[in-house]
Amino acid sequence: MTKRMFSSRLHWDLRPNHLARALEARRRSGAQILDLTQSNPTRAGFSYPAGEITGAFGDPRALVYEPAPAGLPAAREAVMEYYSAHGFVVDPSRIFLTASTSESYAWLFKLLADPGDEVLAPRPSYPLFEFLAQMESVRVAQYALVYHDGWSIDTDALTSALTKRTRAIVLVNPNNPTGSFVKRGELETLVALSAERGIALISDEVFADYTLEPDTERIASLAGVEGALTFCLSGLSKVAGMPQMKLGWIVTGGPSVLRTAAAERLELIADTYLSVGTPVQHALPTLLAAGENVRRQITARIHRNLADLRAATGSHPSMQVLQVEGGWNAILRVPRTHTEEEWCLDLLENASVLVQPGYFYDFESEAFLVLSLLTTPETFCEGVRRLLQRL
Repeated sequence: MTKRMFSSRLHWDLRPNHLARALEARRRSGAQILDLTQSNPTRAGFSYPAGEITGAFGDPRALVYEPAPAGLPAAREAVMEYYSAHGFVVDPSRIFLTASTSESYAWLFKLLADPGDEVLAPRPSYPLFEFLAQMESVRVAQYALVYHDGWSIDTDALTSALTKRTRAIVLVNPNNPTGSFVKRGELETLVALSAERGIALISDEVFADYTLEPDTERIASLAGVEGALTFCLSGLSKVAGMPQMKLGWIVTGGPSVLRTAAAERLELIADTYLSVGTPVQHALPTLLAAGENVRRQITARIHRNLADLRAATGSHPSMQVLQVEGGWNAILRVPRTHTEEEWCLDLLENASVLVQPGYFYDFESEAFLVLSLLTTPETFCEGVRRLLQRL
């Protein structure tokens, strides 16, 4: 009877997985867990300019409701300045404010796809797209990222995955968790393919400020792309380390005719929801400025933890830290003497260390463990030490 009451779009198994149940049991027993999966910057020991941030919400303009579907002009200009500082010219008319990157995806799936249409998403990647797409009655097909001393897009496999119902290709730049950026040659292929097939490019760039390895072939952002309809996504969650502020954005790009048509329709969607709060929009210039210091702290942290991880694993030939160019995660290849789940459960139960298995991110083979570089250095180093002891 229950199944008949609710939408078939919510078809997932809602029961906790094996690892979640084991973690809850360990915590109930009083065990002190070394969490190497930390992804919340507000819980990772960084120093936030509290007075500056809270003071930004004292603006009396926040008491007046001014519905602006695409976002208040001053807030959109603040986003424009962010891109200008990164070398990109983005007119405010191309910017749409949202409550989060997840909402940005939802709007774009509404904009681009009809029920039953498809979007292509990378594999491995963060397990989000299937949930968001399914809620819009859109299907997700995957294209592979392959590893050969570094990650790259299998463009042949991507091309083969396209169908008549493909409406968009999602790029995560840099990818989560592989930390790989889109390269110039890959982008040229994708732009040509998108223009030819009438497919949009959605570029999730939330981690773009966090680079770990230099590469002249790297594409920092698709904000300057003109050959195909593009949408660049980012927001305060990663740019300023402030996920609690709930403000993201979409930057439209591509041929002017397509861009204008997309903007007209996006404004209608935005006007239907009007989801972004007035206080955070007025505070945005201050929050972006305050976030620069937080971003520097995060950057220093991820560099330090990655260096420590490489140093600790360097003498273990059975393990390998995969190349990572950006983002907040590192991937450790471990012996296939156990499954990823068995490794994770063993580490949790016998070393009180929590890591994530690669299959959480749809890795196609075993065995990989995913570690967050955002973790406090003391916890990270001790967790890695215990991990290596168990391995």
